[in-house]
Amino acid sequence: MFNLDEIYTVSDFLSLCNKTVEDNIPSCWLQGEISNLARPTSGHWYFSLKDNRGQIRCALFRLNQRNIKFTLENGMEILVRAAPTLYEARGDFQLIIQHIEPVGVGNLNLAFEQLKNKLSDEGLFDTEHKKLLPSVVNTIGVISSSSGAVIQDIIRVLYKRYPFAEILLFDSVVQGEGSAIKLAHAIEAADRSNRCDVLILARGGGSIEDLWAFNEESLARVIFNTKTPIISAIGHETDTTIADFVADARAPTPSAAAMLVTPDRLELLSNLKKLFGLLQQYTQQNQQQKQARLDQLKLRISTPNKTINILSQQLDYLSHRLALSANQQVINYKSALTTLHATLKQHSPKEHIQHSIELNKLSVDRLYQHIHSVISHNTDVLNLLNARLKNASVQMIVQYQNTLGVRANTLNLLSPLNTLSRGYSITTNVKNQVLSSIDKIKTNQIISTRLNGGIIHSKVEKIEKN
Repeated sequence: MFNLDEIYTVSDFLSLCNKTVEDNIPSCWLQGEISNLARPTSGHWYFSLKDNRGQIRCALFRLNQRNIKFTLENGMEILVRAAPTLYEARGDFQLIIQHIEPVGVGNLNLAFEQLKNKLSDEGLFDTEHKKLLPSVVNTIGVISSSSGAVIQDIIRVLYKRYPFAEILLFDSVVQGEGSAIKLAHAIEAADRSNRCDVLILARGGGSIEDLWAFNEESLARVIFNTKTPIISAIGHETDTTIADFVADARAPTPSAAAMLVTPDRLELLSNLKKLFGLLQQYTQQNQQQKQARLDQLKLRISTPNKTINILSQQLDYLSHRLALSANQQVINYKSALTTLHATLKQHSPKEHIQHSIELNKLSVDRLYQHIHSVISHNTDVLNLLNARLKNASVQMIVQYQNTLGVRANTLNLLSPLNTLSRGYSITTNVKNQVLSSIDKIKTNQIISTRLNGGIIHSKVEKIEKN
């Protein structure tokens, strides 16, 4: 027979077993392989931990997942700290997981490798997505902490190397809980401002835990979607983060990032000096070419006196031809008159003679009238030609005077004498040769220096070279 006091209900028995297990078996570390992993919508994770001889069910509640940076996978070898308990609803013996570490590699290192492989497979690290850094930088956006030494290092480097760039600091915490979200918000604000030519995501060195904000997936995707070129300058040269792979460029240190985005001031000055020399050389060559062209144009210009002489010669020629024509007509009429007079003598009746005399007088009058008419006509033509010649000469003289004035002004602008009025001078030797270099001058040599308003003759006593 049995005692009724010794009879347990199932719930009471399971509660007793659970209490016995929890009171007598302490929390301990176990190593095994994950299997039957489940992630229901409640946020809790359930899986079995097994080895080659057995297995046990495990529960990882949501609140205990905060420090786990890597992703659990079936077949993963892990080390867990857990407290044994009995799940009374089913009578299942299970472990309540308190902490998990991957076997052979740290928690954060495994999470780093998992995220790195995931983002690499998605193409976030591909070179084709990298934006080129701008060649001219006016404004640099720095995403970092205002209280850290990083921003001061960047300011110091830029002041020495390229003080012309403006620095905009987008302040953010760079370490601790929620720092990845704040960094992402700072990057988005800098990108939306459209004021920065390039962005620098910077932070000093530290442990992998200190730098973990820069290994978060959310921050990596914000960096990838940023339209402004961004440089990652996290920690020291040996530190590597996910942000380094996603960013358009990586600098080993924040100071190196400042040097990467800006040119060297001394190099710029050297290039400027070279360009200035080339500009001077080009200007001198262009001036020489223009002077040679001007000399050629001067040779092609006809002087007014020469033109007047040519036209006067043409006028004399026309006047001579006119005189010859008039004289020839007079001779012809005289010859005809002589012939008529001879014919009259041969037919000598008085009346006929008188008539002939009258005809002769009439012919003489008509002849003189014709001669005067011809002379008057030719005189009018000559006067007209003379007037047109004078008008053409005057217009041509005015035109050449205007052209000469314009070219004289151009010559004056290009003239070395005009340069002298601005404080420059030209030095020549006794042979009137321009001394363009100090190597062509010797001591005790007589030189002449042309200034605005006169010439100074001097003797060289001492030569100093640069």
